[in-house]
Amino acid sequence: MPLFGKAKDQTTNKTENDVRHVNNMKVEDKYELKEILGTGAFSQVYLAQNREILCEMVAIKCIDKKALKGKEDSLDNEIKVLRKLKHSNIVRLVETFEDRNKVYLVMELVTGGELFDRIVEKGSYTEKDASYLIKQILEAVDYMHSQGVVHRDLKPENLLYYSADEESKIMISDFGLSKMEDSGIMATACGTPGYVAPEVLAQKPYGKSVDVWSIGVIAYILLCGYPPFYDENDANLFAQILKGEFEFDSPYWDEISDSAKDFIRHLICVEVEKRYSCKEALAHPWISGNTANEINIHSSVSEQLKKNFAKTKWKQAYNATAVIRQMRKLAMCNSNNSTSQDDSTNICSK
Repeated sequence: MPLFGKAKDQTTNKTENDVRHVNNMKVEDKYELKEILGTGAFSQVYLAQNREILCEMVAIKCIDKKALKGKEDSLDNEIKVLRKLKHSNIVRLVETFEDRNKVYLVMELVTGGELFDRIVEKGSYTEKDASYLIKQILEAVDYMHSQGVVHRDLKPENLLYYSADEESKIMISDFGLSKMEDSGIMATACGTPGYVAPEVLAQKPYGKSVDVWSIGVIAYILLCGYPPFYDENDANLFAQILKGEFEFDSPYWDEISDSAKDFIRHLICVEVEKRYSCKEALAHPWISGNTANEINIHSSVSEQLKKNFAKTKWKQAYNATAVIRQMRKLAMCNSNNSTSQDDSTNICSK
């Protein structure tokens, strides 16, 4: 059964219905919803615990059907894309539920926080660290592209650390604007100002390379703490992007390697046919070789990040606290179970 409305034809629509498969149980029967982790225009995201496998914590995106009316295809597309993608650096869709009023997306829980926040909190940060971060993003996006998916909204807010561990991997999230290449020509202007490719602004047909441009912008910011294109006026900002005008300003780029600058020039390249693919970017010496400097650039980068990407932290602090509090409760519960029930079944086992 499709997520919204009635199936037009049970025979011809079978494959699509399989892709959209919704769990027949009620979401509350399987998961206990706890604190709110975030709120969007059409949805709320809750921290939740599996009632059967107590050590499994997830994030559940609860989407209001009334608020989404007229945009049902967008949700169906997001679910189709998420079901298709299975990669260690992409936030996983576990399963879906639906009732009369809402659709529920049960997502893999990531608890490490946003990319820029972690960099600011670090004591040391080098080009080598930035190179490794970009490598992980490129590998995930290369896989995505191999599956015929274009993200179309890659930006720092959609890059999350999997856990609070210092060596945690980075995860790509939010596929609300993603598109399957086989679903038709892409020409819709979408994305986030500052990260969007020039061909999108020019309203020309575009493809996978728009994601590579966005990765180039992210790489630039990771090395200096400010964006390559900026203007308070959107028209002026878009004019900069269309021309591909950016600089490696002194003193912020003085200690950054020529290899890093060369890498960025090949990604933030207006001519689509000359812009690197993900595979070409992965083969660049700054990613695959040893050309990334190991000079500590934390002081200047973190100062610029705080200056240029300042935002209200209270909601994020609350979200992090909610997850930590539930994890501690879970750890205490597990500890009590293990000491009082020597012969009990492992709660993590299915």
